[in-house]
Amino acid sequence: MSDSRLYTFSQETKDQLRKFRLGTSRAKNPQAKIYQIDIKTQEIRPSSDETYSDLRDLADELPDSSPRFVLLSYPLTLPSGRLSVPYVLIYYLPVNSNPNLRMSYAGAVELFRGTAEVNRVLEISEAEELESIEDKLKGED
Repeated sequence: MSDSRLYTFSQETKDQLRKFRLGTSRAKNPQAKIYQIDIKTQEIRPSSDETYSDLRDLADELPDSSPRFVLLSYPLTLPSGRLSVPYVLIYYLPVNSNPNLRMSYAGAVELFRGTAEVNRVLEISEAEELESIEDKLKGED
């Protein structure tokens, strides 16, 4: 795969991804981290050390015109009454983002999905779509 040679993760980022995945599986509140591609080095890394538990704060941090990857662990109660904590990759792709950036992120999404060990990818084009993320997680779309 050319993707795996084009984009890289530092060992530190890989360790953080694993720690985040394992550490959020029993979380009582949503947990999210934002990741970006460093265009100069083609390294995928966290945008900051911040872990978000409020989706409004998360939405405020997403840039208006640049794609991002967001890892989200979101506890919810299923219609059956069972507690579920879906672990998903949100592929944030604003409509007005630079075409070259769009291509970079599109080329890296599957690599990120595999490296982060995420089963499901949800694509959104506006930060406001985070407000309805629970409906997307409960639904099958």
